[in-house]
Amino acid sequence: MYTKSEQLFERAQQSIPGGVNSPVRAFKSVGGTPVFMKSAKGAYLFDADGNRYIDYIASWGPMILGHAYEPVVKAIQEKALGSTSFGAPTELEIEMAELIISMVPNVDLVRMVSSGTEACMSSIRLARGYTGRNKILKFEGHYHGHADSFLVKAGSGLATFNIQTVPGITAGVANDTLTAAYNDLAAVKKIVAEHKDEIAAIITEPVAGNMGCILPAPGFLEGLRTICDEEGIVFILDEVMTGFRLAAGGAQQKLNIKADLVTYGKVIGGGMPVGAFGGKREIMQHIAPLGNVYQAGTLSGNPIAMIAGFTMLTQLKNNPAIYAELEAKTIYLRNGLDEVLKAWGHPYIINQFGSMISIHFSDHAVTDFATAAAANNELFKKYFHAMLKRGIYLPPSAFESWFLNNALSYADLDETISKTKESLYETA
Repeated sequence: MYTKSEQLFERAQQSIPGGVNSPVRAFKSVGGTPVFMKSAKGAYLFDADGNRYIDYIASWGPMILGHAYEPVVKAIQEKALGSTSFGAPTELEIEMAELIISMVPNVDLVRMVSSGTEACMSSIRLARGYTGRNKILKFEGHYHGHADSFLVKAGSGLATFNIQTVPGITAGVANDTLTAAYNDLAAVKKIVAEHKDEIAAIITEPVAGNMGCILPAPGFLEGLRTICDEEGIVFILDEVMTGFRLAAGGAQQKLNIKADLVTYGKVIGGGMPVGAFGGKREIMQHIAPLGNVYQAGTLSGNPIAMIAGFTMLTQLKNNPAIYAELEAKTIYLRNGLDEVLKAWGHPYIINQFGSMISIHFSDHAVTDFATAAAANNELFKKYFHAMLKRGIYLPPSAFESWFLNNALSYADLDETISKTKESLYETA
């Protein structure tokens, strides 16, 4: 007998490409039928069949305080009574920009957009307009959205589906996108030397989340900052995942690193479709209407997204202890998983930073895309389904970080550790 999710997936494939509106949701990396969700509250997801899951995706990051967080829901409801969109400026946009600037080091001006993809795309255009150069350097396995420039050796869904080249990306775009292995500073120096005065920007996730959670090696980000300073290159930190999650000031604050431009995504909208990019006034003033680098959007600064984000970020700014609580819970989970995996007796690596964590079934350190791809990802598939069957919802790909939310209780974490033990012995 078909489950409701199976029925919905079969129906969805008749009207939506692949039955989903974002590829990783299709479960192709792990096999099986995607779970269709109906509602969520706190740390839990509820599917169309009425099953409850402990959630470790948090809508891919933004649900830091849990799903349906009451102050955010109430703020959205009240704001919607005054219309869902104006296509004209509002005071709330100013308040949101001021709030971000007050929380994030090294940001003078902020431009609101509608997604993380748009934020990253716009930051690259700005860097090119500011420097007069065409090339960018990104890192293998890092995902900065689906704009053409970023789909060269990208992570996230492309890593999940093992897509190495993307039809529709022109040779010119591909030639202007240089790639290096993450954490390989020597490779970056070599590429920069080979393309002297041609590179507009270096863009990186400060802590990678789209090939699992992968930390920057000591000195790596600082080395990138030095190279950019010496070569007149714009240094862009993609904080779509890490911004306001690792600390109130994001990775810049947590890692004590200063970027020229920073990009943000859904986390600044409490899960609503929203993004932003910001940075030094000297660079940001080249964006229209101040400058000639054009960027526009009818829904940029949308009032519903703005009030959701303003409410969420205000909570985070006024309650900095949330970050210590979240990190403590993540370390507790890591230590519990470590104990279970150690007793299991098969190779594994746990990467964790702040409230981001991932398990790699590997006998070597996972420090870049190549080492992530070399892990036993077939075993991850079995582990994923064993956990799903037991009510634990993990990212349906070995190439995605887990994200904890602060609604998770220690009882939830204990249950996750216990279910991991059951799942590992089932999959061995």
